[in-house]
Amino acid sequence: MLKRNDHRPPPPSTGGGISAEGYRRLTHFLEKQCGIVLGDNKQYLVSSRLRRLLGEFGLPDLDALARQVDGPGQQDLKLRVVDAMTTNETLWFRDGGPYRLLQEHILPELEKRRLPAIKIWSAACSTGQEPYSISMVVEEYKARHPGSRLGDVRITATDISPTALAQARAGVYDEAALGRGVTPEIRDKYFQPQDGLWAVKPRIKARVQFMALNLKDSFARLGKFQVIFCRNVLIYFSPQLKGDILDRMADALASPGYLVLGSSETPNNYSDRYRMVRTRHGVFYRPKDHPDD
Repeated sequence: MLKRNDHRPPPPSTGGGISAEGYRRLTHFLEKQCGIVLGDNKQYLVSSRLRRLLGEFGLPDLDALARQVDGPGQQDLKLRVVDAMTTNETLWFRDGGPYRLLQEHILPELEKRRLPAIKIWSAACSTGQEPYSISMVVEEYKARHPGSRLGDVRITATDISPTALAQARAGVYDEAALGRGVTPEIRDKYFQPQDGLWAVKPRIKARVQFMALNLKDSFARLGKFQVIFCRNVLIYFSPQLKGDILDRMADALASPGYLVLGSSETPNNYSDRYRMVRTRHGVFYRPKDHPDD
């Protein structure tokens, strides 16, 4: 009878305290579950975000977590892993340009059309900074244009992370969070003190509805939008999924619609449904079958 060898070497490590096989399992799970494609050098990111789950689920190491999450069942663990890997820090009025484009070009064009209602989608909204920033821009636009005939603006904000959505719905932030893009003037105008923190004022929150959505899933239940903000999220997906998301967003845009992407993002090479529209205030994308302004 052969004696079992209890001193086999561990699987080769890729760094970050996880073996190459464990990292492969986790990357496979994340791409299958939510479309995120991790490169070959994100082991330490995985370790820093997932290690805290080990004690909670009674797992000895990240390799054990990878085996369980990539197997059947374990729905709570799967949800927590996706949540941990998709919750990202974000900024108020991030990059500035898209909000100037909204203020100076998109909202005036929509006002000219005398639409009774205007729908804006903030995709992958994280902890709420983008949709609340959009709502503040709308408020500023109305204040600068007394008697404006801009229709009722409603903002749908979606994200895959339950943790991020819970914070976004609460709309309460600490000083450090406000320091990432909020000036004292904006703070005093659109936030109010609450137990040592800062809460978004009710009139800004009232425009925003938060919903859970995996961008791999159908957008049909969301309806049509005049404007879609999908910024700094496509970079995490495979080329095939990027194209699929962009095509479905083209279908979700009312005519003529405005798609606003991140400064380093473009539909080129992923979808042939769009054309670029340059204005002196910035760039947006419009489905080719939509008329010009």
